[in-house]
Amino acid sequence: MRYAYGIAAALLLGGTAYSMTTGTTVGQVAQNAPRPVPVAGAPESFADLAERLAPTVVNISTRQRIPVRRQADPFQEFFRRFQNQPPSQDDGEEGPTRETGSLGSGFIISPDGYIVTNNHLIQSRTGNGTVDEVIVTLTDRTEYDARIVGRDESSDLALLKIDGANLPYVNWGNSDNVRVGDWVIAIGNPYGFDGTVTAGIVSAIQRGVNTGPNRYIQTDASINQGNSGGPMFDMAGNVVGVNSALISPTGASVGIGLAIPADQARPVIEALRRGERPQRGYLGVGLQGLDEDIAAGLGLPSERGELVRTIVPGEAAQKAGIRQGDVIIAINGQEVNQDQTVSYLAARLRPGTKVPVVIIRDGRRQTLELTVGERPTEEEMRRAQQESGDGMVEEDRAQTRELGMALQPLTDRIRNALRLDDDLQGVIITRVDPSSDAFEKGLRRGDVIMSVNRQRVTSPEQVEQAVGAARDAGRSSVLMLIKRGRAPEAFIGIRIAD
Repeated sequence: MRYAYGIAAALLLGGTAYSMTTGTTVGQVAQNAPRPVPVAGAPESFADLAERLAPTVVNISTRQRIPVRRQADPFQEFFRRFQNQPPSQDDGEEGPTRETGSLGSGFIISPDGYIVTNNHLIQSRTGNGTVDEVIVTLTDRTEYDARIVGRDESSDLALLKIDGANLPYVNWGNSDNVRVGDWVIAIGNPYGFDGTVTAGIVSAIQRGVNTGPNRYIQTDASINQGNSGGPMFDMAGNVVGVNSALISPTGASVGIGLAIPADQARPVIEALRRGERPQRGYLGVGLQGLDEDIAAGLGLPSERGELVRTIVPGEAAQKAGIRQGDVIIAINGQEVNQDQTVSYLAARLRPGTKVPVVIIRDGRRQTLELTVGERPTEEEMRRAQQESGDGMVEEDRAQTRELGMALQPLTDRIRNALRLDDDLQGVIITRVDPSSDAFEKGLRRGDVIMSVNRQRVTSPEQVEQAVGAARDAGRSSVLMLIKRGRAPEAFIGIRIAD
């Protein structure tokens, strides 16, 4: 059978396909004997460690039938820079189906055949459900039909089960003890080359690749398509990470591999094994980072914290009194920064607990008490976004003097023509100077300015007055709340021209 390997731009998660390593069924546990404490520094050889651990790593292959699309309507991305949105699926007419497959890896964590791998290896290509068949192959070429015990899309982890006995297995390590500079090895099946062992050092810990709740161990050990789902070992042979992705402009390893830390993965796997859904904290807010212009527009001295762009009705943030335009700077005593985003800090909290949330509103610092909610599944969040009209719309390429825009009142005729909500209030942008900061920030003809510096506007004159007031106050930029189509509104800081 032919297997496809998927490449997703620079961040390769192997959503379509990844290959991984195999492991041999040896009649002893790979870690049941005491081992000497490793000597600090570079080891003379990884051979003994690799020989002991290789049998615990398995090859995972999947099969499924997917519809063949006959045609699809073109679309363009909108406001991607302000929100992490799910991949949009085309509306093309479905034709006949075809069989496809993928390769990946996993590792055995119990003698009776529980196996850890990545969710993206067993998730359906359509994004809904799972593949039709999962086959696990050990290093002695013994094949098993695997059962999917559970999966968690948010962490990209899945748990499989095969009917085995006395299988070699590995133990979880403590990834909190991992330090930058530590040696690690990865065992996998890159591009179909079975049992490939690579070694390197930990390049970074708690590495975030977006504003989401997950953090990774970064390594320069060679990780390619095919290592996904396999283990990252420390020098004691414990699993300290689950290889999950690589950052690359080419699709091949350039020395930036990412693994899910064991202390992040283990609770998820244990919950799946109990038949439970992994729980994560959730505030119910749409957020965006602060750049220099947005911070200046808010009158803040630094780009600290995250700006609340939208509030999910009925969720924890709304109940606690958090409002659109607030800046969250700390949660439960932890400062919000580039490494500790709001989503990351919230996800680590237990749903139902009460925590203090520090915000800045109208230039003043406030502390609110919030009862943490439970984060919905990725599928539930996608469904909510689609129902609210998030995502993809046609983008219009595109001028007042100070902002580089021409404005017009938002009339009923314009609302109808642009299919805007009847109750939407604001000022419509009719032209944007291509040389302006507004154009550089993504504003286009047809966008609606709802507020300037958190003051609602319904006429071009009000916009000009707000800009003038900001200039008189010594501010270099203004904060605008922008609405485009049916997508959620977003805050944008626009510099005031000299």
